[in-house]
Amino acid sequence: MNTTKFLDAKGLACPMPIVRTKKAMKELEAGDILEIHATDKGSVADLTAWAASGNHKVVDQQQESDVFKFWIQKG
Repeated sequence: MNTTKFLDAKGLACPMPIVRTKKAMKELEAGDILEIHATDKGSVADLTAWAASGNHKVVDQQQESDVFKFWIQKG
């Protein structure tokens, strides 16, 4: 997948993955994709809900070991 920006949120506890994601998204244009890697289990529900509330789209979501990976397209 072609990502525009990468955010490493591994090791961060709630709410920091969301805070950093919001900041990173402000730097992107509509249609750009942000790839996020997080280790906080709460980030699965948090990032999905946050994306929907901001008219963004979770293009893909995967889990590799203890790392949750998200690809969110800016709306």
